[in-house]
Amino acid sequence: MQALEALTRDARALANGDVVPALPLSGAESEVARQLQICNACRYCEGFCAVFPAMTRRLEFPKADIHFLANLCHNCGACLHACQYAPPHEFAVNIPQAMAQVRGQTYVDYAWPPALGRLYQRNGLTLSLALAAGLALFLVLAVVQHGQGLGALWSTPQGGFYGIFPHNLLVGLFAPVFLFATLALALGVRRFWRDVTPATSGAPLSAPATAEAADAVLRLKYLDGGHGEGCHNEDDTTTLSRRRFHHLTFYGFLLCFAATSVATLYHYLLGQAAPYDLPSLPKLLGAAGGVSLALGTAGLWRLNLRRHPAHGDAAQKPMDRGFIALLFLTATSGLLLWAARGTPALALMLCLHLGAVMALFATLPYGKFAHGIFRTAALLRHAVEKRQPHPIGLDAD
Repeated sequence: MQALEALTRDARALANGDVVPALPLSGAESEVARQLQICNACRYCEGFCAVFPAMTRRLEFPKADIHFLANLCHNCGACLHACQYAPPHEFAVNIPQAMAQVRGQTYVDYAWPPALGRLYQRNGLTLSLALAAGLALFLVLAVVQHGQGLGALWSTPQGGFYGIFPHNLLVGLFAPVFLFATLALALGVRRFWRDVTPATSGAPLSAPATAEAADAVLRLKYLDGGHGEGCHNEDDTTTLSRRRFHHLTFYGFLLCFAATSVATLYHYLLGQAAPYDLPSLPKLLGAAGGVSLALGTAGLWRLNLRRHPAHGDAAQKPMDRGFIALLFLTATSGLLLWAARGTPALALMLCLHLGAVMALFATLPYGKFAHGIFRTAALLRHAVEKRQPHPIGLDAD
């Protein structure tokens, strides 16, 4: 109620032309503002990534600016290892860790519905795997009940996996979950965009800015450590591993999604029902995507276990690992399902795969997947802002 009353007062003040007081900063936001004031005086890291040129356009750091800069940060660790004021210096500047803590807060603040925002703090490895196992068990029980016995779990059904779960039933199960996840993410990032737009010049999107941001997203430009040699993980050594494994994961996920989309077109437009086999386009896309996703997530898991604790927010590690685990389980169970076609193991593998996929989509709006959506929005606003005149009279970015 107090927050609603504050928003009402601010709306009335804006309508009357009055100055609206700045929103108070949380502890994590205040720490980012403190550290950025120090960085703004030093500027040694200005060429490392998009964060520091954007920082130099500001003399103060209100809440919206901090949210924008935190989601612009790729957590590569280069600035931490280059900083003369990093711990144990008394200034204790650790931009990657401070930014990570605020990013976690923004996911909660912008979650839709707002009441579900706290799921970000509870969506850990155990919960993710338990959800996948629970959904898989539910599907196993459905197969047993429908097949009137445990033998239904170890048999070769007629019609492939559609002989176990009809196509329309699968659509009825997954479509609502997918649509809700898409809606929740879209409404969350819409609020984020609305808040950070005035803090980033307020100028609308343009074709050049959109193209630049798309290039930065698709190439993971800011995971190169600012010098092309890669970012840091467990020590002072630079490595391109994080960038490469992120690429395998990102493009593997896109290929799997493309396989599902193409299969949907085959089914509804061409009248070609699944299952598909090589060399069909859905199978080519799905096989390549599954292998890429499995390799990428296995690499990210290894790097996550070895990551230096100063490089991020330890409180978010369970959420990170839960997301990686669900992606890996989705990819590997899909590949095993393909291998099990025509064998008695098909029904059991299908239940495992569908449980993993449903758990993944159910947790998408409230897990690490959101960081890609918010970061894309921040990169778009950065590409727009850098094309505007510098607000404090310095050279353009």
